[in-house]
Amino acid sequence: MSLSLQSRSLSFKTFFMWILISIYQGGVIMYGALLLFDEEFIHIVAITFTSLILTELLMVALTIRTWHKLMILAELASLGIYIASLAVLREYFDASFLKTWAFVWRVVVITLVSCLPLYILKYLRRKYAPPSYSKLQK
Repeated sequence: MSLSLQSRSLSFKTFFMWILISIYQGGVIMYGALLLFDEEFIHIVAITFTSLILTELLMVALTIRTWHKLMILAELASLGIYIASLAVLREYFDASFLKTWAFVWRVVVITLVSCLPLYILKYLRRKYAPPSYSKLQK
């Protein structure tokens, strides 16, 4: 059984692959935040929320093959909404902590650990077992 959207199939294999990737990324974000932020709960909320948003924006950006102006606008709008949410949800975020290097390097480490291995695997898979359409384009 598969759903078709613009001649692309969503098979059970693809769906479960997305589920496994999500579990991996969620685990990395949560455990990474707990390991790097053994301090107050408000810092764990800030790091996990920020890492989750950046991870998803990065994964979307790495998945897109052909960029369109609206895609760029959507990525930027998502980032803008995240930044606006920091101002609106002040009781959940420590604004002074968000401006520190301790916050920045921890967000970068967690985001890279959640995205980089998946991108490397995707790159290796395309290099050593390319999909049939890429073989035809050569």
